[in-house]
Amino acid sequence: MYKNIAANKRNTVFIMMGFVVLIAALGGLLAYAYNDWRIAAGVFALAFGYALLQYFIAAKAAVAMTGAKKIEKKDCPRLYNAVENLTLTAGLPMPEVYIIEDKAPNAFAAGRDPEHALVCATTGLLDIMNDKELTAVMAHEVSHVKNYDIRISTIVFGLACLMGVMADIGWRMAWRGGRRNRDDGSPVAWVILMVTAIVAPIAAGIAQMAVSRQREYLADSSAVMLTRYPEGMIAALKKLETHTQPMQQQNPATEAMFIANPLKKKGVNGLFSTHPPIEERIKRLEDAKWKF
Repeated sequence: MYKNIAANKRNTVFIMMGFVVLIAALGGLLAYAYNDWRIAAGVFALAFGYALLQYFIAAKAAVAMTGAKKIEKKDCPRLYNAVENLTLTAGLPMPEVYIIEDKAPNAFAAGRDPEHALVCATTGLLDIMNDKELTAVMAHEVSHVKNYDIRISTIVFGLACLMGVMADIGWRMAWRGGRRNRDDGSPVAWVILMVTAIVAPIAAGIAQMAVSRQREYLADSSAVMLTRYPEGMIAALKKLETHTQPMQQQNPATEAMFIANPLKKKGVNGLFSTHPPIEERIKRLEDAKWKF
């Protein structure tokens, strides 16, 4: 467990550095294409500043994008008490608790460390889960907090948002400026913009998938260790599999943060999902439940 926490802290630095290097490289290509190296310096400065800013504000941005509302104990004692009891058991500070008004059952955790963490559940999750199952799901989210998964997933969320913006800018600039660049006999900038528009969302998706899949397995196991009740986690996952449906307020950037995929992905698209198949998660817990 401690090795995983240390690895998550290192990976956060590596991902942020890789992001800055990638953006700087794209800035360098644009500077070369337009023969203006001030572009490269400006892009690098913006990338570095954005990465630093995301470290502090990405969790709140995720809350805003999902439509989550902060609650107090009196607003939903059932959810608040479950989180409070789990954090006491885990020896963690009490995180902020949020609820999303959505019939799709789901939950997520975010933040940069246990002292600045939040957990969130949808109203759909509260509706279908009994108390033991709800405790298991929130134990999964509290485990993400304890394992520092929240730091790396929240940072990747913020960077994925910027990649999406870059892709959109690339398409717009390529569409509007492509003819002019081709007429000038210098299509290099147009090609670079097209590459940026294509590569940016792919890079964001790969980063999200890389940091999410194994951490879901680990959080499932950690939740069982925390509750000492594997049947609760197994039953909760079965309900999530049965009641799977896309959330109303969807955003690919927040996909990796949830316990179940908030988007509807099947077939070939499912191969690139940030989440492992729920049936595989259930199977792993079933095979190992006598070892906990």
